[in-house]
Amino acid sequence: MRPLDGVRVLDLTRLLPGAYATLVLADLGADVIKIEDPRGGDGMRRTAGGLYFDRLNRNKRSVTLDLRSPDARAVLEALLARSDVILDSFRPSTARRLGVDPPSMHARHPRVVCASITGFGYGGPRAEMAAHDINYQALAGSLTPPDLPGPLIGDIGAAMQAVIKILAALFARERTGRGAVVDAPIFEAARTWAMMPTIRDLPRAPYNLYQTGDGKWLALGALESKFWTGFCERAGCPTTASADEVAAIIRSKTLDEWQRVFDGADVCLTPVLPPDAAQPGPAAALGGDTDAVLEAAGIGESERARLRAAGVI
Repeated sequence: MRPLDGVRVLDLTRLLPGAYATLVLADLGADVIKIEDPRGGDGMRRTAGGLYFDRLNRNKRSVTLDLRSPDARAVLEALLARSDVILDSFRPSTARRLGVDPPSMHARHPRVVCASITGFGYGGPRAEMAAHDINYQALAGSLTPPDLPGPLIGDIGAAMQAVIKILAALFARERTGRGAVVDAPIFEAARTWAMMPTIRDLPRAPYNLYQTGDGKWLALGALESKFWTGFCERAGCPTTASADEVAAIIRSKTLDEWQRVFDGADVCLTPVLPPDAAQPGPAAALGGDTDAVLEAAGIGESERARLRAAGVI
């Protein structure tokens, strides 16, 4: 039995932050139902051939529902009546217009944990501002122009904050019987990460990437003196060596040769491997679970046929 077996999550989100948050919940055992627009679904289905969509949306079910249609309200209410968590990633005004803003949903379904991943929260002058991870990192002070950001720390950080807050709310519900309204602003996550130490703050010689003689790379993370001393002993350099001096030494051998030199050494040295290009298991087809999920929610075949003819599902 997994920790969230029996917990049902309605995922109204789009793109990375919400998809990663609900992936974590799905991996913990939750039944995640991804609500997608009938006209093409989540835009990530068409990004990089769907590779990232599959990675982020495995173990979820897909239901199509046009939230802009008045007919969608009754369907969503039927699904909410059988759910424990609902998560959206709309701007506050959009969520209110669609009737899926957490305060409104929580008022109708007090046992449901109603969560949002927003850009800047539900209040303040930036609440409706359009932005993506690069913008949040820019405002948080974590960029060093002209370099582009590497990991999308705002998006991933907000996803993890959302998961933590949802789990805490589910835990509290066990004691109180009531759900909660939670928000995970991406800007706040980016700002939190910007306050953490970065590689730029660490000593360069013991903590660096070094190219080997055959053009491959080694990652050295010998921050503690015991690791740095052990590395220098095997590499044949003084502990006072600079990063440039270490680089020259590492270029003197191939990657295989260095791996033999450091075989069994306790020095925090690893090869730099290429990104994993393996295809994950495919995510659910767009709307592939619509009939089964809506049938279980009490929406019969004739009503589903009407909704499908109207383009609502």
